Amino acid sequence: MSLSLKHLGTVWKYRNMLGQGLLVTVLLSLFTVLLGFVLAFLLAMMLISKKKALNVIADIYVQFVRCTPMLVQIFLVYYIIFGFIQLPKFTFLGFIQFERFFPAVVAMSLNSGGYMSDVIRGGIEGVDQGQKEAARCLGMSSSQTLHHIVLPQAIKNILPAFANEFVTIIKESSVCYTIGVQDIMFNVKSIQSGTFIIAEPLLMATFLYFCLCFPTSKLIKYVERRMRASDQR
Repeated sequence: MSLSLKHLGTVWKYRNMLGQGLLVTVLLSLFTVLLGFVLAFLLAMMLISKKKALNVIADIYVQFVRCTPMLVQIFLVYYIIFGFIQLPKFTFLGFIQFERFFPAVVAMSLNSGGYMSDVIRGGIEGVDQGQKEAARCLGMSSSQTLHHIVLPQAIKNILPAFANEFVTIIKESSVCYTIGVQDIMFNVKSIQSGTFIIAEPLLMATFLYFCLCFPTSKLIKYVERRMRASDQR
């Protein structure tokens, strides 16, 4: 198998298709991060709860997510959970199929929430215990202490890990093509099937994922440096 400029020129003719795949990948990652954070926060609250039953339920869920492959989880959500739920069939933005896009978002959010829950729990438990005790001495309730003292500091602590999770989700979203989500890899597979060119479309996919992840990683490091600088003032 060899590379050629002719094949690259052929692949370039499908640039609109690849652009659509790029947009789907970005939207899929953004929705996953947002929904995954909400789920992760709820799981973290269950993990630090004083109720043993909530601890056990959250821990079982987290262990299930960590001990099963992402691809299997996507298939479980798409073929089993949404096999019993009839989703409306329509397209938005002109080409994104809702009945395939939505299950992918749900599956990836469930996965991301399981991984991020421990990060959030660590951020909350990492806040100095003395500050919590001082808040109680001032007459603040547990809820007020959590919202006004603990969470602002915890969010600052977990922000770098949360941003890194976004980069991870961008890369892991590539498996969603297996259920027909029209992301980068789906369109690469379509180009390969239509042109019988294998290597060049894969190089294009590599380039697109790099263009998404590399600037995001640099932005994360910049934010981390700014946060460390503000802590030293």
